[in-house]
Amino acid sequence: MRLKCVKFCLIGHGKGKVGKATNLRGQVSLPTLGAGEDAYDVHFEWDSDFGIPGAFYIKNFMQVEFYLKSLTLEDIPNHGTIHFVCNSWVYNSKSYHSDRIFFANNTYLPSETPAPLVKYREEELKNVRGDGTGERKEWDRIYDYDVYNDLGDPDKGEKYARPVLGGSALPYPRRGRTGRGKTRKDPNSEKPSDFVYLPRDEAFGHLKSSDFLVYGIKSVAQDVLPVLTDAFDGNLLSLEFDNFAEVRKLYEGGVTLPTNFLSKIAPIPVVKEIFRTDGEQFLKYPPPKVMQVDKSAWMTDEEFARETIAGVNPNVIKILEEFPPRSKLDSQAYGDHTSIITKQHLEPNLGGLTVEQAIQSKKLFILDHHDYLIPYLRKINATTTKTYATRTIFFLKSDGTLTPLAIELSKPHPQGEGYGPVSEVYVPSSEGVEAYIWLLAKAYVVVNDSCYHQLVSHWLNTHAVVEPFVIATNRHLSVVHPIYKLLFPHYRDTMNINSLARKSLVNADGIIEKTFLWGRYSLEMSAVIYKDWVFTDQALPNDLVKRGVAVKDPSAPHGVRLLIEDYPYASDGLEIWDAIKSWVHEYVSFYYKSDAAIQQDPELQAWWKELVQVGHGDLKDKPWWQKMQTREELIEASATLVWIASALHAAVNFGQYPYGGLILNRPTISRRFMPEKGSAEYAALAKNPEKEFLKTITGKKETLIDLTIIEILSRHTSDEFYLGERDGGDYWTSDAGPLEAFKRFGKKLQEIEQKLIQKNKDETLRNRSGPAKMPYTLLYPSSEEGLTFRGIPNSISI
Repeated sequence: MRLKCVKFCLIGHGKGKVGKATNLRGQVSLPTLGAGEDAYDVHFEWDSDFGIPGAFYIKNFMQVEFYLKSLTLEDIPNHGTIHFVCNSWVYNSKSYHSDRIFFANNTYLPSETPAPLVKYREEELKNVRGDGTGERKEWDRIYDYDVYNDLGDPDKGEKYARPVLGGSALPYPRRGRTGRGKTRKDPNSEKPSDFVYLPRDEAFGHLKSSDFLVYGIKSVAQDVLPVLTDAFDGNLLSLEFDNFAEVRKLYEGGVTLPTNFLSKIAPIPVVKEIFRTDGEQFLKYPPPKVMQVDKSAWMTDEEFARETIAGVNPNVIKILEEFPPRSKLDSQAYGDHTSIITKQHLEPNLGGLTVEQAIQSKKLFILDHHDYLIPYLRKINATTTKTYATRTIFFLKSDGTLTPLAIELSKPHPQGEGYGPVSEVYVPSSEGVEAYIWLLAKAYVVVNDSCYHQLVSHWLNTHAVVEPFVIATNRHLSVVHPIYKLLFPHYRDTMNINSLARKSLVNADGIIEKTFLWGRYSLEMSAVIYKDWVFTDQALPNDLVKRGVAVKDPSAPHGVRLLIEDYPYASDGLEIWDAIKSWVHEYVSFYYKSDAAIQQDPELQAWWKELVQVGHGDLKDKPWWQKMQTREELIEASATLVWIASALHAAVNFGQYPYGGLILNRPTISRRFMPEKGSAEYAALAKNPEKEFLKTITGKKETLIDLTIIEILSRHTSDEFYLGERDGGDYWTSDAGPLEAFKRFGKKLQEIEQKLIQKNKDETLRNRSGPAKMPYTLLYPSSEEGLTFRGIPNSISI
């Protein structure tokens, strides 16, 4: 390796002066070195004409790449030490059109960049943008956009063909471009391949255990799935669970398979406790938190209701403002979809209130999985799955808890869409076969909620919508730009995990399609829902007000007042949101002293313009986008992005196994319609309710696959960085003001965590633990490694 130092003068114009090339010298020992890391000594010749070094070139003449973490220049006369935080893979110099350059940890707006560095700053951005042509290679660092045209493989047959997401028909956020060739049968679809390009530094470059998590996901898709399929096909495993006790055996005794079967699976480090290859307890899962204290709490109405505000999908429930609930579907195409729930269904359990009084006093809420599902319901029910669109109405009781009052199940009319739905309404029951009918009604609701959670709340609203921000930021904001430095930690590993998801999770016939009700329509339906996505509504206060679960109130601690006071996700989230917003406000205000400075920043304006017009280009004409003309707009947009990538993702991701690991609590598929009175199925339900319930929800094979994947997805890695932490310690900037503000942010998060711990000790807040006795901890900022049901990582990294 040879290092060339680019040194610049604080006066003068044009290129900074380039110093003499120098080679690495011997290895040195440093106390901060991690596993697999080496440190080298390098000596630069320096004279006073150079001024202060602001960047350096590096050339790698070896055949193998290396990961450059940092360069520290010591003993600079009249200056002391200069830090260069690099964190980048450097390939052989012949791989690049121009030498790799790294900048010192100074932070500059474009107008304040020292003149000798301006050209280098501009050239580096140009290199990262590329020219939009050709197939990308492993060593490339180019960020560009493409549509989702890589989900299917039409050359394998119609079963594997999927529509392109992105464009006027099915709008979608853009993904990173790879430039792979097109399939034979569909010139619009990209050909699958084992190697999927990522800008090299977006790959898991650090020595992190997420390498094992990713390996685990790939192994489940490529190795475990076929073995499980063979085991079921060969009758080594029964196709159905017989009773709830057999489901619980997954966590107590496991599933045993012959040793010769298991030899087909290579050891998977991350799930070695689940996949024992000695044949003993081959599939033994850790007990999910929802059943650790009370194995039957999931069956209660209170727990069912509580999970709409403290579960893994806590941001869908909304206020009921009109009765009966109405549909926004085109009545010409779909008929009348007005709800058939009546006052008689609700008023016996309203504590003496009429429906009108309950609505007026903001006591009625709805979990509405109806309109978006109806256009796809007939197609979904034409497969092995059978389900309904659902509406569930809840009542806020005087003790602060929610209780379900009625569930409406709607399926397509046999004579066609224009006839409207065929609907039934179910109300709570606790005795005899009707208790299990009610349990089934709740299961159909949860199946819809599970699918919406995985494909919309989780995949679309965090993973997919953030990727265009990652691309636009790298293309238009220099690494020395203050907003690049603000947002960069919140992008760590996101493009990589998204690329893996397109290859193994959300791809045609992939794990999500196999184990969730929406099946082959999964991502297509998320695209239909994306049409109504609003970036500004992702800010937590805006989201709460839009859903009607909070009202604006300047006198309230966070500017909004919750209508459900004991709403764990919302109340904890508002604490985190305020901390993020305060930190971003301090940071932005440090660098931008006026709105004019925002308007006159060419990098910032190019970043936002491309993000809106290309990255989220299918929604570019929406009036709600910030115009990026004021400091307040930049603060709000940046805080919203940080919230999505950190706290929102944490809230909808790390509870997946704690809640969904018990398939009884969060089924993902329904395979039969509700038994009708007088039918053989109804009689069978009366005779053996648990067996018939299990025949209706997710099957055994799909359960084992689902549990294995969400167990991996719910884990934290050993070297995760959490909100309030940064890779590289204090060296990410040389400016003291932002460093001090960031420390205050970290301290504030620690205080919030202590506050949340105290909240969970308050027994009057019944929604925080509920019948399952599992305190809501998903928005505790810190965590240890593993399956912890807490912790807010900086970024969407799993």
